[in-house]
Amino acid sequence: MGRRSDHSPEAIRVMALAATRRLLTERGVTGLTAREIARDIGYSPGTLYNHFNDLDDLILQANAETLDLLLARVHEARAGHRDAEPALRAMARAYIAETRAAPRLWGALFEHRIAKGKPLPDWYAARIAGLFAPVEEVLAPLFGSKHGKACRRTARILWSALHGITSLALSQKLDLIAGVSAEDMADDLISTYLSGVRARTGIGQNSYL
Repeated sequence: MGRRSDHSPEAIRVMALAATRRLLTERGVTGLTAREIARDIGYSPGTLYNHFNDLDDLILQANAETLDLLLARVHEARAGHRDAEPALRAMARAYIAETRAAPRLWGALFEHRIAKGKPLPDWYAARIAGLFAPVEEVLAPLFGSKHGKACRRTARILWSALHGITSLALSQKLDLIAGVSAEDMADDLISTYLSGVRARTGIGQNSYL
């Protein structure tokens, strides 16, 4: 059993976040407790609360690492694609691949609920908004400078639809519904939706770089 003086405050934070992510990976967010996390790193729950506000804060900090990884993979995937459609397809496939690699970590992003009445921290809300930013950047040339609201709305619609596809795929229900892979369904979603966007805006296949 570790002692309080065994590690620096920063080391304890790193250990606690690593333990949280490991436990989330193994069993998901349901029933996860501060006591379990503290026991995993050899400290008391009180020590955790010296470094995190509460269990919600600890889980949100762990989820933020998942969001950062997803965003990094999406940025990597869009690199080298000059047109919106292939860029979005590559980004969607990267997103699907990451969720398959760590399904319970991805699930924790949506399954965790902070205590009733407690606002979502601004820093975490900004992390979530960051996921939409690269999609908006790719879509922007299709809408023009005067249609920022429509661009933001489209980014969120596409992301929400991809979330649904991914959720069904991870629950192994996609084959029952569609009989196609998540990647193929995402490709069709993007192609069909962008065709509608181009028809409304009158803008053709457009470079965003």
